[in-house]
Amino acid sequence: MPVDRYDAAPADTPFKLGLHHILLAIPAGSEDECRAFYVGVLGLTEVEKPADLAARGGLWVRGDNLEVHLGVEEDFTPQKKAHPGILVQNLNDLAARVEAHGLTPKWDDGFPGMRRFYLNDNNGNRLEFLSPQ
Repeated sequence: MPVDRYDAAPADTPFKLGLHHILLAIPAGSEDECRAFYVGVLGLTEVEKPADLAARGGLWVRGDNLEVHLGVEEDFTPQKKAHPGILVQNLNDLAARVEAHGLTPKWDDGFPGMRRFYLNDNNGNRLEFLSPQ
């Protein structure tokens, strides 16, 4: 039987699942532009990658309870539909910061009980930022 999506109680499993990180693909050589977006615009902190993984390129960033791994993909194509849904406590503050960097959040009221906006990263990957109403 489906669970009410707005029920505050978590849907427990015997495995105690949690999200460690999300991985988004990026084109080779775009690390500096990714750094400018994820660190400069979103305010995340760069995480040092282990040496054997650093050799592959890419970038890891983290902030609060979010970790994003940006991995180089040879035949990169930005994700236009698939996206991470990132919970934000101060959605208006984030939108203002994004706008202060010359970017435009795309607000969408199509998710009952949530305020949200979409934003494409520097490589065109779709990101969703949302907060319960």
